[in-house]
Amino acid sequence: MSNISSSTSITQQLNDALQWRYATKAFDPSKQVTHEDWATLKGALQAAPSSFGLQPWKFIEVSSAELRQRIKASAWNQSQVVDASKLIVLAAKKNMTEGDVVRLIKSLSIQRNIPESALAGYQDMISGFIKAPPFPLNIEEWTTRQVYIALGFLLTSAALLKIDACPMEGFNPSAVDEILGLTTTEYSVKVLVPIGYRASTDKAAELKKVRYSQDEMFEIR
Repeated sequence: MSNISSSTSITQQLNDALQWRYATKAFDPSKQVTHEDWATLKGALQAAPSSFGLQPWKFIEVSSAELRQRIKASAWNQSQVVDASKLIVLAAKKNMTEGDVVRLIKSLSIQRNIPESALAGYQDMISGFIKAPPFPLNIEEWTTRQVYIALGFLLTSAALLKIDACPMEGFNPSAVDEILGLTTTEYSVKVLVPIGYRASTDKAAELKKVRYSQDEMFEIR
């Protein structure tokens, strides 16, 4: 009976959190995310799945007030960038190479205590996919999609903690890449995510969530 009760509680908690969350338009600068909660959100990003387990991303916490002001100017002056307690930038790898595959195989070998030789078949499969995909594939578009999987983990985890977040594509990617010194690296910014607590003046907080019905959204075939 206790397991059923616990399961019901978790289900209700998830439903409530997903209905509570929204893309916060105004953050309260005086409210800060605790170290413990921030560590939990970083753990959620770290735990996110990716194709083959390659993790083709970089997560950048922008703590510098000066950098955040510059990013704001390249993000249509949206106040969330500077008012939120945290600003996390999700960047994707522009390309994947054999070196990325080797890095993963070494990590698998160490963490699962498996000889690298036993992973040779898996390594060959991933390498073959990257070098000659079985369908037309733009690698950066593919890695960008992986970043959005991580974004989903972050947003859901934040909602469960009753922490607000606002995924943002409204910025100049090349300008933010330059601000963060990424132009000469293998990564490029894809999403900005201010994280913190909604301001009491944010009128969007009380708006009804508008979603199409499940009958319209889902099909059974």
